[in-house]
Amino acid sequence: MSEKREFVERAIKPGAKVSVLCAEFGISRQTGHKWLRRYREQGPLGLVDQSRRPGASPRATAEAIVVSIAELRDRHPSWGPQVIAGVLARRLGGEAPSRATVARVLGRLGKIKRRRPPVRLWSVEGRPYVEVGAPNDLWTMDFKGWWRALNRERCEPLTVRDAFSRFVLTASMGADTNGARVRRVLERLFRIYGLPLALQSDNGSPFVCTKARGGLTRLSAWLVSLGIRLIRSRPGCPQDNGGHERMHRDMSELQQTPAKSRRAQQRACDEWLLDFNHVRPHQALSGKTPAEVYRSSPPLSSLVPKVPTYPDGWVTRRVSGRGYVRVNGDEIYIGMALVGLLVGLRQETELCWRARFFDVDLGTIELLPVVNALTETSAIEVVTVVGRQPASVSPAVSA
Repeated sequence: MSEKREFVERAIKPGAKVSVLCAEFGISRQTGHKWLRRYREQGPLGLVDQSRRPGASPRATAEAIVVSIAELRDRHPSWGPQVIAGVLARRLGGEAPSRATVARVLGRLGKIKRRRPPVRLWSVEGRPYVEVGAPNDLWTMDFKGWWRALNRERCEPLTVRDAFSRFVLTASMGADTNGARVRRVLERLFRIYGLPLALQSDNGSPFVCTKARGGLTRLSAWLVSLGIRLIRSRPGCPQDNGGHERMHRDMSELQQTPAKSRRAQQRACDEWLLDFNHVRPHQALSGKTPAEVYRSSPPLSSLVPKVPTYPDGWVTRRVSGRGYVRVNGDEIYIGMALVGLLVGLRQETELCWRARFFDVDLGTIELLPVVNALTETSAIEVVTVVGRQPASVSPAVSA
């Protein structure tokens, strides 16, 4: 300001040459004449720096749209510009802002966090693959990971999702992860939406038991008996079920603002589920919502396990309440997960038997000869392991 005043005071004197003064002060003649003009019109206040913002912005985003963008972002912190623009397009039609406009507004409001660029690209080999061409070809299920409500109640959501339509069938809040609870949730879903062809899960409890034959638990054996194919992700590889994990990341907004109780958390979860299935457009679905793509199978009035049939040369035995089957006077330990169910056995050698449950290979079991049984603690020994799951050694049985 002091330099501006000195320039103006010298420039308004009689005989002063503006061009010479501009060169002396290191400014252009256009700037010098602008200062003089403002000084003559407004006095000393005319020398104060003024905003360069135009008086009118015909293409500026309307205030109501900006408010809508901010409200959607506050309600759903995981929604990005693409999703918010898709939701507004459904509401406003041709007057909806573009993705770039939404991103610009969020940036101006300070609601965009800059992410660090990825340091490496993941490559996965040998991951499980299922051809998914229609709804209910494949469901995925997992536990989100627990948190506590404000009253310290444990909230452990179980989520089940249709892989084709991205439709989340349920997000059931509970206090534990036991198999009985998961079975109750799945029974309700089967009666509403029908049975899927395949069901994918990780290798955690209660979906898989690494010490059991075929990795079967009571829950997974029940699913197999209904005719559902089991798909398992590799241990320690959450990317094998990446779509489900991505959905869990969106669901994390519930964890950021815990409710006062588990029941209140379930209500908040139901509201989130409504938005995810019916409001939020999905880019992989060409802008449609999961509810617009999903179609349920015929609902089931009752869930009756199927009776397995095995090829010629196989014998069928029912697993006893202690987890054993009896063949030719010998007891073979199969596992407690299959109690009451029918398994197939095929004799491969004099002392070696192959076991399976429906299409699940339970491995081979070798009966020890009598001469060895007198010195061994167990009359039955496991000789091979099915897949990646270690088999359990049978309890002692008298020869």
